[in-house]
Amino acid sequence: MAVKKRFMALALAAAALALTATGVVVAATDSNPGGLAKDPLVLNGYPPSTAQLVVHLSAGANFDLSANVGVNFATNKVDAIVSIPAVVSAAAIELRLVANHLYARSAAQSSGPWMDAKMKTPALFGVALELTKPDIKLITGFQEVVSKSGYSSTYVLYRNHVALTNLFGSSSTSVLGSVRWTITVGRQGEVSMSSVTVKSAHSTTTLSVTVSSYNQPVHVVTPTDVKAIPLASINKLLTSKSFPTLLIPRNLTSLSQATLS
Repeated sequence: MAVKKRFMALALAAAALALTATGVVVAATDSNPGGLAKDPLVLNGYPPSTAQLVVHLSAGANFDLSANVGVNFATNKVDAIVSIPAVVSAAAIELRLVANHLYARSAAQSSGPWMDAKMKTPALFGVALELTKPDIKLITGFQEVVSKSGYSSTYVLYRNHVALTNLFGSSSTSVLGSVRWTITVGRQGEVSMSSVTVKSAHSTTTLSVTVSSYNQPVHVVTPTDVKAIPLASINKLLTSKSFPTLLIPRNLTSLSQATLS
């Protein structure tokens, strides 16, 4: 049971990170301007029904997570293959987020029971709207540098003296650090990739999201053979000393609204 709880804790951690990224990182595409190679991610101003994403997360030299994520915005379901080579010996974990439940099992298993924990599913269609054309001008409180390459524009947003906290630590504990947010958009404003680097004096966390495709089939089936894992038991493992420090801004909702002092 301890092994199963630890496995599910890692699964829950990966999902929590992905949902946290939703508040900080946007990912989308752009159109096909004349004289340039066709953009395979073109949306033409319409929200995508699905998205395939590649996610990388690193925290220092001892934690490196990567994931291939399929999101179906129409059905509000997510499927992901998550690799955590520095933390567990298993090659990968498969996750499914469906109807306020997080399901997890080894990606090497083609059949067999899933572990299940309750986890609130956000309204993903609202995310799809943001992916189509985020209004970067509304992001304030950062120093900004913009560069152009072909039909793409890259915005580098930087802010110092930000209160940071450990994603799996006490919410009452914080340190000061910096946030560097990079967003690459196409000519119509759709974003093809984004990354966030959060740095304190002793720790650095980097999260990047790259769009592989839009509007390609993403089918997520709700598992039926499941074994429930108490969320309280999982949370204890997430706050243990063995889990790495993963820094995030303490107040995500006000991060992009505050002005520089």
